[in-house]
Amino acid sequence: MELKSTDANVSIFRSLDWFTIILYLLLVTAGAISIYAASYDFDRANIFSFDEFSGKQFTWIALGLIIGLSLLLIDYRIYEAYSYPIYGAVILLLLLTIFIAPDIKGSRSWIVLGPVSLQPAEFGKFATALALGKLFSSYNFSLNANITNYYRALMIIFLPIILILLQKETGSALVYFSLIFVLYREGMSGLVLFSVLCAVVYFVVAVKFADPLILNIPLGEFTVLLIISLIFCSMLLFYCRDLIIARNVIFGFVLYGIVVTILAACGITLNGIIFFLTMLGAGIIYVALAMFRHHIQKFVITICFALIGVLFLFSVNYAFNNVLQPHQQNRIKVTLGIVEDLRGVGYNVNQSKIAIGSGGVTGKGFLNGTQTKLKYVPEQHTDFIFCTIGEEEGFVGAVAVLVLFAVLIMRVIHIAERQRTPFGRVYAYCVVSYLIFHLGINIGMVLGLCPVIGIPLPFFSYGGSSLWGFTILIFILLRIDASRKERRD
Repeated sequence: MELKSTDANVSIFRSLDWFTIILYLLLVTAGAISIYAASYDFDRANIFSFDEFSGKQFTWIALGLIIGLSLLLIDYRIYEAYSYPIYGAVILLLLLTIFIAPDIKGSRSWIVLGPVSLQPAEFGKFATALALGKLFSSYNFSLNANITNYYRALMIIFLPIILILLQKETGSALVYFSLIFVLYREGMSGLVLFSVLCAVVYFVVAVKFADPLILNIPLGEFTVLLIISLIFCSMLLFYCRDLIIARNVIFGFVLYGIVVTILAACGITLNGIIFFLTMLGAGIIYVALAMFRHHIQKFVITICFALIGVLFLFSVNYAFNNVLQPHQQNRIKVTLGIVEDLRGVGYNVNQSKIAIGSGGVTGKGFLNGTQTKLKYVPEQHTDFIFCTIGEEEGFVGAVAVLVLFAVLIMRVIHIAERQRTPFGRVYAYCVVSYLIFHLGINIGMVLGLCPVIGIPLPFFSYGGSSLWGFTILIFILLRIDASRKERRD
C-alpha cells in the first residue's frame, strides 16, 4: 500500500493530538532526569554521558522519537490491514525467545544483540492491541453475539501470556490480563470484573489469615465463606431482584447462624466447613427449586457464583503451596505482612518506603537523596525509580508525576471515545489498560502494597524495550486518531 502524498502527510501532522505528544515528551524527559538522579555518580557527572544510565536513556528516547516519527508517516490503514501478520510475527518472536534467549536471573525473556538487550514481551503489547482492534472491527462482530467471539478474543490475549510465562517472566505476562477492561468496554458483563475482584479478595484473605482458628477452621477460610454467603444473598436481592426468595434465604441463614452460635456457646465442638457448606447447600437447593418459576438465567449465575467461589477457596492453599515458586510465595507473604524479611525478599520494598518517607513534603532536593546516593535501594533506576522521585522531590514531586500520568490516561480515554471505528476505539482502550496496570502495580510495588513482580514505570524506568514499547503504542494511536475523519477508500 502506497503512502499518502506530501500534502496529505502535512495535513496529518496538523491533525495530530499535540497535547498527548507534549505529555509524552514531558514524561520521557522527567524519566531520564530521574534515572540520572537514581544512578548519579560523583566521578561521572555528565547527564548525557553514555557511561551514565541517563545518557543511554536519552539515546533510547532519541531512537524512540525516530521510531514514532516513522510510525506517523505510515498510512493508518496499514495498521489495520496488517494487524494479524504483525501479531503472528511477534508471537513467533516470543516463541523463539524461549529457545534462543540466555538465562538471566532465571528468566529467558531477553534477546541479546551485542551491547543491546531487547525484551520481545514489551513489543507484544502493541501487536496484541492491533489484533484485538482488528477482531472487533470485523464485519458484524459483536462480543456478545455468541460464545465463539469470546473464545477468539481470549485466544488473542492468552497466546502471548502463555508464551511469556514459558519464558519465566511472570510480571510481563500479568500485564496482558489488563485487557479484560477492553472486553468490559466492548460489552462484557460486569460480573466478570466482579468475579476477578472477588478472586483477589478471597486469595488475599485466605492466605493472610491462614493461622488463627475459628470453629476449627482457619480464620481466612471462615471469613471468605462468610463473604460468599453475603454475596449470595446480595445477588438474590439486587441482581435477581426477587425479594421473597432473598428474604427466605437470609432468614434461613440468620436462623441457622443463631443455632450454631448457641451450640458453640454450650461447648459443643463444631466444624466451620460443615457449617457453611450445609448452610450454603441448603440455600442453593432452595433457590434451585424456586428458580424455575422465575428468571432462570440470573438464578443459575447466582448459584454458579457461589459454587465457584467455594471451589476457588479450597484451591487457594494448593495453588499457593504447589503452583507458585518459593520466591513468589515469600514476596506475597512479605507484602501481606505475614512475615518480615527486611534483609531478604522485603529489603527493596523496605528501603524504598524509607526513601519515600524521608522525602517529606518537598523532598531533599535534586541529587541530594541520601538513600539514593548510598545505593540502599537496588534497581532503583529501573523498577524502583519512583522512590527516587519521592525522596528528592517529596510528596509534591510524586503527586506531580502521578497527575501527569492521570492526565495522559484521561487524554487517551478521550481519544478512544472520539474514534469512529471499533478498531481505533479498541486499540486506544488497550493502551489505556496497559498504562493503568503498569502505573498501579509499579507504584504499589514501591509502596509495599503489591508483591514485587518486575513491572516498570512507563517512560521512567530505565530500558529501551519498555520505552520503545510504550512509544510504539502511543504513536500508532496518534496516527490512527489523526485520520479518524478520513473516509475509507
